[in-house]
Amino acid sequence: MSNPDLEKLKYPTGRFVRGTAAKDIERRNVCSALIEGFPQELAKAVAGLTEAQLDTPYRPGGWTVRQVVHHLADSHSQCLHRFKLALTEDAPVIKPYREELWAEHADARTMPVEASLSIIAGTHARWAVLLRSLESTDLERVFFHPEQNRAIALAEALELYVWHGAHHLAHIGRLRERMGW
Repeated sequence: MSNPDLEKLKYPTGRFVRGTAAKDIERRNVCSALIEGFPQELAKAVAGLTEAQLDTPYRPGGWTVRQVVHHLADSHSQCLHRFKLALTEDAPVIKPYREELWAEHADARTMPVEASLSIIAGTHARWAVLLRSLESTDLERVFFHPEQNRAIALAEALELYVWHGAHHLAHIGRLRERMGW
C-alpha cells in the first residue's frame, strides 16, 4: 500500500487544521448539534456488525472497529472533563494519556461495544447541555496541554472533537464500504 493510500485510510476526512475554532454563536450551535447527534451516528455506524467485523482493523496496522468505539468513549469523556476543568480553573494543565496503550487493554480489545456506546451517549448528552449553556467568552477559556506545550481554547477543542468524531465515523463507514458490509 502506497503512502498516499495509507494516508487516506488514516485520515479519511483529512487532518485536523490546528487553530480552527468555533468563534461565533452560529458555528458553536452547529458544533453543539454535531456533538449531541454523534452517539446516534456512531450507533448506526456499528449497527448489525458481527463480532468478527467488530474485530476487523479499519486499515492495515490500525485499530479494530471495537477498539475505535472504546477509544471514542475514552477520548470524548476525557474532553468533557477538560472542558469542565477549563471552565472552573484558570488555564489548568491537563493530564495527557497514552491512547494507543489504552486501546490495547483487554476492555478495549474484547468488550462488547454497547458499554462504550452508553458512555458516549451519556457523555455527549451532558456535553451538549454544557455547550448550550456557555457564553461566547467561555469558549475563549483554555487548558494547557503539556505534550503540545500550548494552551488550547475551548473553541478549538470543540472543533477538534467534532472533527475527531467525524474522523472515526469515516474509518468505520469506509471500512464497511470496502468490505461490502
